Amino acid sequence: MDRKVVHLDTHVAVLLFGGEAEAFPPAVRDVVDRHELAVSPMVVLELQYLFETGRIARTADVIVADLVQTIGLTVCDLPFHRVVARALKLRWTRDPFDRLIVAQAEARGCRLVTKDRRILEHSQHAIWD
Repeated sequence: MDRKVVHLDTHVAVLLFGGEAEAFPPAVRDVVDRHELAVSPMVVLELQYLFETGRIARTADVIVADLVQTIGLTVCDLPFHRVVARALKLRWTRDPFDRLIVAQAEARGCRLVTKDRRILEHSQHAIWD
């Protein structure tokens, strides 16, 4: 059976790194368990930003390397100009992280696992409940 790729939002990657998958609703746990998982390079940058501002205790490199090893996470390699072209159409947020993370998943045609209510309201690719 071919496993479809699902993208993860930054906070979802942090929860997985922390071993907190039980915080996911059952349907989301099922999606995470049954699909290949990827993140936008923007998630990697946001993880580093969160580390540098003291909101998380580990660097982006440590978190991503761990998730690559433990769950087979990949970092999406879609050309940046394609992601930006999609992001230009997303006018519901001014947050550059959210805008590019959502655009990456949408441009790739993947669902995005996020609990961010604003993203859930505006992106039909976003899932949580």
